[in-house]
Amino acid sequence: MLSRVLVPLAQPKISRELSLAGMQEAQFLYLTTKGRNTGKMREIEIWFVEYDGNYYVVSELREGSNWVQNIKHDTSISFRVGDKVFKGTARIVADKKPELSSRVSKLMDKKYGWSNGLIVELKPS
Repeated sequence: MLSRVLVPLAQPKISRELSLAGMQEAQFLYLTTKGRNTGKMREIEIWFVEYDGNYYVVSELREGSNWVQNIKHDTSISFRVGDKVFKGTARIVADKKPELSSRVSKLMDKKYGWSNGLIVELKPS
């Protein structure tokens, strides 16, 4: 008879400094939009950066994302980062704002190593 031995996976060694930094800078934002067809509230988990009092997310599918379509239909949103909850509005950052787009892309690249897509600004009320 064969017996199985379960070995727990090793936990990564994280320094206290890195652990505290991770608690201070959340990796995900939870965005809630109102479904354009159903009217139901829809929540997604997404990467984000904070800049100049606003939050920015990037849609990899650009305007093809359901959440972007929802925002185009109704700009009222809510979102949470860590234990902070916000209500506000969202808008697509157009090519008419190249300095803002460039800055947000650089911040996304620095934080996640990725920034390719449509930038959406979340403005807390």
